[in-house]
Amino acid sequence: MDKLIHGLAADATVRVMAAITTDTVREAVRRHQTSPTASVALGRVLTGTLLLGSSLKDFDRLTVKIESNGSVEGIVAETIGNGKVRGYIKNPLADLPQNADGSFDVRGIISDGMFVVIRESGFELGLHREPYIGSVPIKSGEIAEDFADYLLKSEQIPSAVLLGVLLQPEEPFVACAGGVMIQMLPTADPNIAVMIEDTILHAPSVTAAIKEGASAEDLLKMMLGIIDYEILGEKEVKFECNCSQERAVQLIASLGKTEVAAMLEEDHGATMTCGFCSTVYTLDENDLRKILESETI
Repeated sequence: MDKLIHGLAADATVRVMAAITTDTVREAVRRHQTSPTASVALGRVLTGTLLLGSSLKDFDRLTVKIESNGSVEGIVAETIGNGKVRGYIKNPLADLPQNADGSFDVRGIISDGMFVVIRESGFELGLHREPYIGSVPIKSGEIAEDFADYLLKSEQIPSAVLLGVLLQPEEPFVACAGGVMIQMLPTADPNIAVMIEDTILHAPSVTAAIKEGASAEDLLKMMLGIIDYEILGEKEVKFECNCSQERAVQLIASLGKTEVAAMLEEDHGATMTCGFCSTVYTLDENDLRKILESETI
């Protein structure tokens, strides 16, 4: 089971998060049937979103959007306080040849655009508070750098972000995935930032460590070196959507009686696909008649 941990380091002057997201990314890739390069891009965004939302409270929601001018067109990921995440890529077949070093050209399929973060509190309670929305131009398209650039420019938090997705030729195509996020709080000693930067520079890659069996806490130890830390919380994370047959019926009903009647007469049913998880919902003639007979439509 995938796991996310968060805590503090260096006498509570540095916020730290780490996650193993292998199964989460595998499920996303399976559902959306993404190309290799798109798989890496989507996996990085899902992992980064989980890390950024690591301290969410119940009924809070965090959404990350990459509005891309490249062939990928866009990526959306959404997480809530219980560790569930869902997401999709607008063009799941976006792909490019691998770079000379064997890495995937995520930068190439994303190109430029905007990196957007939406924070909402109490959304499931119907409080409808005004969400916080922050956005910055995409810096590199490598995604980890874009998370760090967003945190620095929009939230004034100097950060180190490492996100990794390693693919393999056979199913399941995702060999491993995970990431680390380290945020410097205003009280942090600049020397600590230099120490962490140097430790990360000489550390193995996230995917290399996970492939060798590293846990989320092992990743933190690897990136912090001799700096002390304290784990404040941990939770299981997974790819899970909140769509349902009931919600599909509600969505079809919201189109109005005229549209539903046309579906019944012309198509003898209706089909809708959830963009977040690719689940297909089918309504037959009886389902449509029930909608038409309902007093709430």
